[in-house]
Amino acid sequence: MKDLYAYVNGPWLDSHVIPDDRGVDGTFHKLRDDAELDVRTIVEEDTGRAGTLYGSFMDVEGVNDAGMAPLDKDLDLLTAADAEAFARNLGELERSGVGAPVSFWVEKDSSGDDAIAYLVQSGLGLPDEAYYREETHADTLAAYQEHIAEMLGFLDPARLFGLDAQTAALRIVALETQIAAGHWDVVSSRDAVKTYNPMDFNELGSDVRALLGAAGLGEGRVVNMMPSYVQHFEDLLRDDNLADWQLWGTWHILRSRAGLLPEEVGKKNFEFYGTKLSGATEQKDRWKRGVALTESLVGHEVGRIFVDRHFPASSKEHMLTLVDYLTRAYEQRIQALPWMTEETKARALDKLKLFRSKIGYPDTWRSYEGLTFTAGGASLLDNVRAGAAFLHDYELDKIGKPADRDEWVTTPQTVNAFYNPVVNDITFPAAILRAPFYDPEAPQAENFGAIGAVIGHEIGHGFDDQGSQYDGHGNLQSWWSDEDRAEFKKLTDQLVEQFDGLVPRVLEGTDTTGVNGEFTLGENIGDLGGLGIAVVAYQMWVDDHGEEEPARFEAEGADPGLNEREFTGMQRLFLSWSRVWRTAIRPEMQQQYLAIDPHSPAEFRCNQIAANIDEFYEAFPEIDETSPMWIEPSQRVNIW
Repeated sequence: MKDLYAYVNGPWLDSHVIPDDRGVDGTFHKLRDDAELDVRTIVEEDTGRAGTLYGSFMDVEGVNDAGMAPLDKDLDLLTAADAEAFARNLGELERSGVGAPVSFWVEKDSSGDDAIAYLVQSGLGLPDEAYYREETHADTLAAYQEHIAEMLGFLDPARLFGLDAQTAALRIVALETQIAAGHWDVVSSRDAVKTYNPMDFNELGSDVRALLGAAGLGEGRVVNMMPSYVQHFEDLLRDDNLADWQLWGTWHILRSRAGLLPEEVGKKNFEFYGTKLSGATEQKDRWKRGVALTESLVGHEVGRIFVDRHFPASSKEHMLTLVDYLTRAYEQRIQALPWMTEETKARALDKLKLFRSKIGYPDTWRSYEGLTFTAGGASLLDNVRAGAAFLHDYELDKIGKPADRDEWVTTPQTVNAFYNPVVNDITFPAAILRAPFYDPEAPQAENFGAIGAVIGHEIGHGFDDQGSQYDGHGNLQSWWSDEDRAEFKKLTDQLVEQFDGLVPRVLEGTDTTGVNGEFTLGENIGDLGGLGIAVVAYQMWVDDHGEEEPARFEAEGADPGLNEREFTGMQRLFLSWSRVWRTAIRPEMQQQYLAIDPHSPAEFRCNQIAANIDEFYEAFPEIDETSPMWIEPSQRVNIW
């Protein structure tokens, strides 16, 4: 074995056919497919809100018969006498689910206990501002303009303010290019300090106040995450270019609602967003899209049933035990750090003690009382407006009140895990706590290498380049000495250099610039800490329970040599780590991920991270200077 990722996943990667309806497939996606099927059963049986909403989406005949008329309520908001009135109408659309050029979310204040609105840049139809300026994306930008023109053809020509579709598309892209010119790039956008700019609502420009006021914000304190962009938007929205903004609004309403309109509209929209941007060749089955819509609006109601059916209480207790091992391992590692001063170690340990974990599902379920849906496809868009407004108002109601630290921001049927720096906690929904991430019947080595490393990863976000700037209460407050921060930066700079420019195999031979080491730094720190801490935690478990016997490791689609031998517990930990990152991806989707995803490609998350950990070489002594994975001991990065 010379390459961990290829050893566990190589034959599978060489032969796997990605389903036509997606741009990427793998271990995570198999779990998502399983959860999706479970939720389908729930919503098809449900006779309440979830079932009614799902049924209205599945009434294809009713949706098609309604035609484009349900869109009129949105499009009528675009006729405004001046820029300020137009901005107010954008705020109304924001509340009903059509994103405005300046949007917001509600979260605990990074310097207090109350919930506050965080203003954020928006307004683009492509994944990121780089698509409007980088030559790499020039073909995509041209295809986007053509796509807009084709989509506008579904509307009554009177909705295009006297222009033909091609001319309207040209002007829409020109305005979006101007909007994008004010956007912060992905590196600056994730900077916790740069994006924390508290101010009084009344200090904002008049058009921004009009927009946000119509969306429900009012006097008081807000966090303006990208202040130069917000001013840029204020400067762009003028009476003399209102016609262009009306065209922009027409397109963004149509784009946002495309999946709720007659099937031909959704299919045409998929041709660009599904095929051109992700490489998928077939639109997802309608039931899958119906499940996604239902989860987005009443997901916690569905989640309560999901947990009753699919997540035993014993799994929650076992997971809490694993978390305890991981936190104890972090405590041990922090105490032994050679580069950190004793005073800062003490503060790091204080933060670790205040860390909280949310496993499986919330203790208190969210209520949807007051939200009603109407049966039938003709009511689908009104149902979505009602659901979006309900969720929007739910968030607004939090502002100015003490943040609920027990609230779950995701549903139990979500296959993912999260760290939230402003409340210093991690969340592990029930749906990710399944094999091969977590199996109560599996050898513990495999659990530590999979879900254990993910637990370590999420805890590690509290100590990455951004999370480490928050204290244990979730407040943006430096607890580092200048000396420690400088030493930390030396190590993170090494990690940036290791990842910067790495080209995933699916894009080899193209003109891609590869991985952005600065953009992916936080997730790379999380992975490095997660796997390293999982190794320590597993050794603690062995000390408590004894060494696990050598055994075979099950990984269908692995190198044939893997199935011919037995592995120690530590070897199975690293093999399990590799198995969870198994991912096949189309070139189009990988290119998009490099632009917008702060995670490194799966093959580097597996190999590059493992290659920095000394115990990996001890477990697999055949990894030497001849291996593509080999990193000289002096060049290995060990942060936490």
